Amino acid sequence: MPASGCFAIEYREALDLNRLGALVIKSVSPKCRAGNPTPRVAETFSGMLNSIGIPSKGLGYYRTEVLPAYTHYDTPVVVSVSADTAEEFAAACEELSLPEVAAIEANISCPNLEADGMAFAMAAETTYKAVSAIRRRTRHPLWVKLTPNVANVAPVAKAAEEAGADAIVMGNTVLGMSIDVRTRKPKLGNVMGGLSGPAIKPIAVRFVHQCYRVVRVPIIGCGGIQTADDVVEFMLAGASAVQVGTASFRDPGVMQKIIDDLDRYCIENGVVQLRDLTGQVKVDYQLTDRWLRFAQQSG
Repeated sequence: MPASGCFAIEYREALDLNRLGALVIKSVSPKCRAGNPTPRVAETFSGMLNSIGIPSKGLGYYRTEVLPAYTHYDTPVVVSVSADTAEEFAAACEELSLPEVAAIEANISCPNLEADGMAFAMAAETTYKAVSAIRRRTRHPLWVKLTPNVANVAPVAKAAEEAGADAIVMGNTVLGMSIDVRTRKPKLGNVMGGLSGPAIKPIAVRFVHQCYRVVRVPIIGCGGIQTADDVVEFMLAGASAVQVGTASFRDPGVMQKIIDDLDRYCIENGVVQLRDLTGQVKVDYQLTDRWLRFAQQSG
């Protein structure tokens, strides 16, 4: 499926939307926002930086002018929501709990005004507060999008699950910065932004696996996926599904190519069902733990 913010209805001209697992729409905010100052995108080696700022015309415009175009396909529609406070999140998710919406993705990797701008998903306590507030206001399947900009993702993922998340989306962009050495100015109008693309894939795979070890709900992996092999790697790490982001900017038809290549991978490797790959990485954690204890004792 596409990652939120990396997909628009115009992609129907490049691929068959009925072949995707879901149509994830760009995050919407209940408040009208102009977005961040330009420039908003900067190319980097093996990736890109962006600081879009989630521009929004509000939920009313979203429901009448954006959402309907995605509902003409057999593919489930997922709305992604961003908000400044837990209560705003809950109210927005309640309003978007519509029959034509299959699931809600709560993008809690965005700034939290109740915690001095720190993202909800940077702490287990604020994650639990936001997710539980949303859960009380909707019965829709709830996906919670976490951030990799955290020292230890395990307690955050566990808090999301305990608060009522039906799935974890792991994750979002890695905070970065780039400077034009000639003008000596930041390449982004907002100075810093989110790094995405192949450069962050090993980080994203690691976070998916760490989440998989502590939660029982499905994990949707995201970060630098370009090929079928990338998808398989995420699934072996623990993902049940994946989202494709930056690769679609370079090739709008890439998701359909990945799906075709996954069919070939399964045939060539005797995989009957893709779900059989989830969490099947071969890791001897007993051996790893023994090595870590030895290293600590040896100083």
